[in-house]
Amino acid sequence: MRYRVVAVGRVKDTGLRAACDEYRHRLERYANIDEREVKDDRRVLEAVTDGARLIALTRGGDEWTSGQLAEWTARWELDARDVTFAIGGADALPAAVLQQAERHWSLSRLTFPHELARVIVYAQLYRAYTIRRGEPYHRGP
Repeated sequence: MRYRVVAVGRVKDTGLRAACDEYRHRLERYANIDEREVKDDRRVLEAVTDGARLIALTRGGDEWTSGQLAEWTARWELDARDVTFAIGGADALPAAVLQQAERHWSLSRLTFPHELARVIVYAQLYRAYTIRRGEPYHRGP
């Protein structure tokens, strides 16, 4: 099973890129993960591998707690299917991506820059694995 983050655009801010890389590196101790950057929203579906579970990040999606995400990661591992997280650009994800997505995940009712959303996804996936393993990183409910 592999996680893939498909994101529209590049992370240009060096601080946010460093944060992405740090959380991704931490996460790699627990799971296989890769990242694909696409130039525009129309190319998101091209980056989703056949048979992968698609999770679309959208403001209108379900908000999950870190504990709920930990539960989802456990279920996904049991299914042994790849999981792709799709993060849109300034114009959000197109309807075709939202229609194909198995789940819609909202990080918050607030609107975040797509670069920051990517950091949050990596950080929350890492946190989910520390919750599952009972490691001291997680301090919330």
